[in-house]
Amino acid sequence: MVRKPTLTYDRGTLILHPPPKGKDWLDYATWDDRVERFRVPAIAYRSLLTATQITDPRLVDQAKSYEALELTPSLQMEPYRHQQEALDAWQENRRGVVVLPTAAGKTYLAQLVIQATQRSTLIAVPTLDLMHQWYAHLVAAFPDAEIGLLGGGSRDRTPILISTYDSAAIQAENLGNRYGLLVFDECHHLPSSFNRVIAEYAIAPYRLGLTATPERSDGKHEDLDNLIGPTVYRRTAEELSGVALAKHKTVQIQVKLSTQERERYDELIQTRNQFLQSARIFLGSLKGWQQFVRESARSKAGRRAMLAHRQARAIAFGTEGKLRILADLLAQHHPEQTLIFTDDNATVYRISQDFLIPAITHKTPVKERHDILQRFRSGDYPTLVASRVLNEGVDVPEASIAIVLSGTGSTREYVQRLGRVLRKGKDPDKLALLYEVIAENTSEENTARRRQPTRSKPKLSVVSKSYELNDVPIPRAAESKNKGSQSFDE
Repeated sequence: MVRKPTLTYDRGTLILHPPPKGKDWLDYATWDDRVERFRVPAIAYRSLLTATQITDPRLVDQAKSYEALELTPSLQMEPYRHQQEALDAWQENRRGVVVLPTAAGKTYLAQLVIQATQRSTLIAVPTLDLMHQWYAHLVAAFPDAEIGLLGGGSRDRTPILISTYDSAAIQAENLGNRYGLLVFDECHHLPSSFNRVIAEYAIAPYRLGLTATPERSDGKHEDLDNLIGPTVYRRTAEELSGVALAKHKTVQIQVKLSTQERERYDELIQTRNQFLQSARIFLGSLKGWQQFVRESARSKAGRRAMLAHRQARAIAFGTEGKLRILADLLAQHHPEQTLIFTDDNATVYRISQDFLIPAITHKTPVKERHDILQRFRSGDYPTLVASRVLNEGVDVPEASIAIVLSGTGSTREYVQRLGRVLRKGKDPDKLALLYEVIAENTSEENTARRRQPTRSKPKLSVVSKSYELNDVPIPRAAESKNKGSQSFDE
């Protein structure tokens, strides 16, 4: 009796034996001498089945262990137009990436996809905070379903499983055939060499990627086409302004360095540039920066140049003029909920001390961070200062004002920070403001140009201002309450 071609799952790959009829399957298979069988990448599962359905319908599929679900949602809302359009676009092929700004309802879109697919589902998220946020939402949406967690001490194996990227990557060989739908939140994390196995070792025919900014500086975002699928739907914050998101305006404020700061800044930049020229390094690209880092570790001149670069950057990021502008902005917008973002922890702590504002950095203990965010949500703390820790993966309460004192050249970071003030909340007429305070005639100006998305969109209003160093006095910590900028419990 001739044995039928059979497909089985084996630790992140597929074994095909005996070979089916036809030749189309050969595009996906390689011979493995160790087991004397043809082996196929798990990610090629859907394509392999499609290729062999016509040439050899005898193929027995023993690889699939995922199951059909009967999900009845108890949490239902009328989707926004962009959510319905995104769902329709994804359903055409049941694979692909949806690009939507922060606060545009990506989690509810994923719920709609899970409802439409009705298959066991693995959701991968970058942080434990996001893992618990997803869990809370899905438990409310599907109270009768088995929903579990993988990560942070939890090791569930449930039909709907929410995992951190780290835990899912570690367990990829064991999870790969158990889920028919993969949802990748903040999917720009997936193409890394460590995380990508979650997609590569999985047979899931249905895949959804969610992100506000898929682009990566290393260019690996192009791998998302293979790992998840092509971008099937994309909307910007400007396109959703006044509809699903609050209307918003960005205001760029340029601050001049003091005479002393300017002299020191120019001296440091000259030291750096002399080395870059001698080493023939151009910092306008990622490769140039990587070369600078390598060269800085190989010679004293390189180390001096890197130190000069960092010191110049610190002057631009932490100039006294920025703190004067910050005092002015806080006084103007008190008591509106305000988020202040900086690039470094030192500036966070300085602002916290000088203005009596609670601070969150990566060093803030989890319980303390939770308490601060709760007080910010309740209005006890109208203002909060943070470094990059609030950019992504944290449920930040609604705010209406964001003040960016410094940041990287990443468009992702800019979009994430803007997204922190775009939730409509209870006010349908809310106007969100993002202030970007940059040091004039420094490398930060170029960084700001790269950081901001295109300004050609008609709904995005950008205003530029320029301040001299002595325009606004800096309040001392004891004076900040009298200025009307903040009021906090000691």
